[in-house]
Amino acid sequence: MARHLVDAGKVVPSLRADGDGPPRSCWLPFPGIGDREILAGLLHDDTTADHARAADSLAAAVDGLVRGRLVGSGAQLAPRRPGRRTVPQAWLESLTRPDPVLPASLSRDKVAAFAAEISAWIASGAVSLGRQQLCLRVHEPGTHPDAPIGGPDRWWLELLLQDSTEPSLVVPVAELWAGRMPFPAGSVEETLRSLARLASVAPEVAAVLDAAAPVGVALTTDELVAFVDRRVEPLDEIGIRVLLPAWWTRRRRVSLRARAKGVATKGVVTAAGLDFDRLVAFTWEAALGDQRLTKADLRTLQRAADAKQQLVQVRGEWVQVDAASLGQIVGRVGTADEATVGDLVRSSVGLGALDAGDAAGADTGELTEIVASGWLGELLADVRTATVEPTPTPPGFVGQLRPYQERGVGWLTFLGRLGLGACLADDMGLGKTAQVIATFLAEPTDGPTLVVCPVSVLGNWSRELARFAPALDVMVHHGPGRLTDDASFADRGAGHDVVLTTYSLVPRDVEHLTSLRWDRVVLDEAQQIKNPSTALARAVRQLDTPRRVALTGTPVENRLGELWSIMHFLNPGLLGSMASFTRDLAGPIERDDDADATERLQRLVAPFLLRRLKTDKTIIDDLPDKIEQTEHCPLTREQASLYQAVVDDLLRVAESEEGIGRSGAILSGIAKLKQVCNHPAHFLGDRSALAGRSGKLDRVEELLDEIVDAGDKALCFTRFAEWGELLVPHLARRYGIEPLWLHGGVPRRRREEMIRRFDDPDGPPIFLLSLKAGGTGLNLTAASHVIHLDRWWNPAVEDQATDRAYRIGQRRSVLVHKLVSAGTIEERIDELISTKRALAQRVVGSGEQWITKLDTDALREAVALRGPVGADLEVA
Repeated sequence: MARHLVDAGKVVPSLRADGDGPPRSCWLPFPGIGDREILAGLLHDDTTADHARAADSLAAAVDGLVRGRLVGSGAQLAPRRPGRRTVPQAWLESLTRPDPVLPASLSRDKVAAFAAEISAWIASGAVSLGRQQLCLRVHEPGTHPDAPIGGPDRWWLELLLQDSTEPSLVVPVAELWAGRMPFPAGSVEETLRSLARLASVAPEVAAVLDAAAPVGVALTTDELVAFVDRRVEPLDEIGIRVLLPAWWTRRRRVSLRARAKGVATKGVVTAAGLDFDRLVAFTWEAALGDQRLTKADLRTLQRAADAKQQLVQVRGEWVQVDAASLGQIVGRVGTADEATVGDLVRSSVGLGALDAGDAAGADTGELTEIVASGWLGELLADVRTATVEPTPTPPGFVGQLRPYQERGVGWLTFLGRLGLGACLADDMGLGKTAQVIATFLAEPTDGPTLVVCPVSVLGNWSRELARFAPALDVMVHHGPGRLTDDASFADRGAGHDVVLTTYSLVPRDVEHLTSLRWDRVVLDEAQQIKNPSTALARAVRQLDTPRRVALTGTPVENRLGELWSIMHFLNPGLLGSMASFTRDLAGPIERDDDADATERLQRLVAPFLLRRLKTDKTIIDDLPDKIEQTEHCPLTREQASLYQAVVDDLLRVAESEEGIGRSGAILSGIAKLKQVCNHPAHFLGDRSALAGRSGKLDRVEELLDEIVDAGDKALCFTRFAEWGELLVPHLARRYGIEPLWLHGGVPRRRREEMIRRFDDPDGPPIFLLSLKAGGTGLNLTAASHVIHLDRWWNPAVEDQATDRAYRIGQRRSVLVHKLVSAGTIEERIDELISTKRALAQRVVGSGEQWITKLDTDALREAVALRGPVGADLEVA
């Protein structure tokens, strides 16, 4: 903990001049709000003596670390001066010396007075854990009655106070000045101290101190953007929350889309019979989400760009203005162009063939949509929703494909005809190699296929090709005797059906390998190129081919950047540039578990990634029983109050919004309702205490008490990484053993160590996992219980997570507990899954989009709080 605080700069210099000992300098820990619960987890009991011992130990560790680093670097906090040293001079010098004692010649009275000043300075910035906490809520221009009249560019930051014992209680600071606060005496003094800390951390809002009874502060748009970018996290660390509008993280950018003109054709054109080189005319349009922007809209945006405004409201939505990108878009709008049908198909799934930016998916002028009608529109839609027909075992294949393998070959063939890359991510043992070899025969090409694989499986590829497709002519490019002349390699390689080589040779022999145009390139164990900046990944991307296939059982091992690298080989530009992918998708998903970003990423990669598990009952049928039961948990009074508030806000927005704005608002509201069902602290994000505030958490504790007492082990899955972070210290204190916690940020080596510890009979009995990081690819048969802390409405995703315990090697029956908050949206969707499984698989299985299609009355029926939500609890 001391190392964490020092690395984060959460330390402060101090001076101790009390007691009989000599005065000495020291470095003290200065933790933020987010560190408090971790610190609480270090305490063995709640006695004052224990707290004092822990505080002294932590302070000593911090002082040793800081002092050691300063001494080692030779740093000086103040220049040495001739003559007699002052108390401040002596103190600053002692902070960087091994010996912290100040000279005995200094006046003890002056030292004591200076120590008191330092203590007061530290106290002025210390985080208060009193009854009330200061908050700031950002209001759009002209939407708050207390905001001064200042034009459309004045945002109002309202000052609020939050009750730390009942976090859902938030009231304006104006109520405090008027003497109408529900807080105890002392609120005024504490609020003034918080305002001082606010002004010191965020100078942009220091004007708030100019008023005798401050209620808020106005900022321009540019000031607000800078404030949010720079100050939100530091303020959160000192216990001051900034409440942003829901749309802030979904600020839109203007983009380009292409509208294709009608193309005459006879009969129904299918993918198999379509000429993909046929030219189609189209025109460029500017778009904001799914709305087409008019010239008047663009003029509004252009004026904002000329005025260097960063945000401007268009069609009721706040748009982030980028002058350079906007200039390119305006220059394109209305112009005519043409492209082949193949280009349109690739661009319709984001492959960038028509992008106004570069082929790597640059942010400038990026194409977001192809709009077409008739057979062309059907074809473009078919790329995403196609029901691919299985391909029977092709002639020349020695053996019989299983039904799921026939579907895999049909899928690979379908994408290959369209010139689109495919990632076959089937579980180990399902015959990925056999499916690819069958594809060689089902879709023969005029030129050779290059297969790149690790050295360890090179011999296996040779044997499998000889076994399944003996008629294919195979060349192995490996070893000291391989061809090293470009012309000889090209001539000989062109005369074979398949050329095998290894990853280690690709960067070394890249000139030879690029001297030939391959009709197909296959990467086996494609996670080898998960780092896009390596020489191997760069060399592989230089290979010229219209058909690309990646085989891997782990398209994502540690982070989403690995998926980007594989997809960038398969379909360059599909996920944009690495920078834009990290900013818009990977960052929000890995850092915030952003549901919208997750859905966008799934929508982008779904057509090109196929994964089946060997735990599927259609493949393996000798596993023990799996007993599933739904646990209905009551809401507490606090949960019910928060739930009703979110419902009211959701229905208000649903009444006023339309189109994609309404859908986004509903999805955001549903996510908030799920967080409330988990715990008030999860929804509020304030890291407050957990015990006794959630009916669902109470049930989790009851289940784990029985499981741990019986000597069994449990997997606990959540879709929210932040919920897992809150649960770890809470469960550690309750059971005396810190549970394992696997999420997207855990390195591979630590992940493997966690699995080993869990498999050990004496290892931790509780394994917390995020669905994103732990839902696939793990063998955790030591567990005989699976608890789904919050439901993922796609049954397939939930089942995959359950199958970490219910899989080959499991010898005991597996009990699956699915927690549902009674009387809430969770219960309604659980009923849908239970009573209409087929409908759930078709509608709910695609995510939560189905609920956005409901009219407001039906939505109210779905989300309304009903029935008994807790003991003697009534909610209006």
